[in-house]
Amino acid sequence: MTDATTSDELSIDQRLALRTAARRLEEDFSGLYGEETIERFLSSSYDQFAIRSTVPHFLPLLAERFARQRLTALAKVEGLRDDGRPVVLFLCVHNAGRSQMALGLFEHLAGDRAVAWSGGSEPGTEINPAAVAAMRERGIDITGEYPKPWTDEVVRAADVVVTMGCGDACPIFPGKRYLNWELDDPAGQSVADVRPIRDEIERRVRQLLDDLHIAVG
Repeated sequence: MTDATTSDELSIDQRLALRTAARRLEEDFSGLYGEETIERFLSSSYDQFAIRSTVPHFLPLLAERFARQRLTALAKVEGLRDDGRPVVLFLCVHNAGRSQMALGLFEHLAGDRAVAWSGGSEPGTEINPAAVAAMRERGIDITGEYPKPWTDEVVRAADVVVTMGCGDACPIFPGKRYLNWELDDPAGQSVADVRPIRDEIERRVRQLLDDLHIAVG
């Protein structure tokens, strides 16, 4: 299988994995979305990663996670399911450094009192190793995350959209609260160079949580 393989060109094992993922999603969104909608979101999510992935073995899992996020966002936008927690979306170019560190810090500090997502205008293929190392120094593991694009439903579901260097490519929807954080890009930098970026992101995340009246854990 090449990195251009899509959901229409799957191995037997991958088809089985996607069928299993579809069943789990159908259980999670029972009464909200039918089989056709769920399979469409799962298939399109798979294709988003297949065009650039070098680890096809993990594609069904990534597709399931992304489809679940997108369906959760859609349900909120359509007023079908909303647990009342504020949703913050962090956006940058590659979704490999700044937005991933912001996501990790936000989730670490907010716990289950808020929801955070992230995305990129030109998603990379892996999380920046220097960002991973810098976050590990804070006791936060972001290796379970993955670069991904944003989608309309995810942006529309966010209460706050934080942009970091994606410029005109950042999506703009009327009525959203937008924050633009001017931060150095950690791409190609050493851990020592990334630490100040991480610390500035933490300062801004803490301020954002304060603005949202969310107690820091």
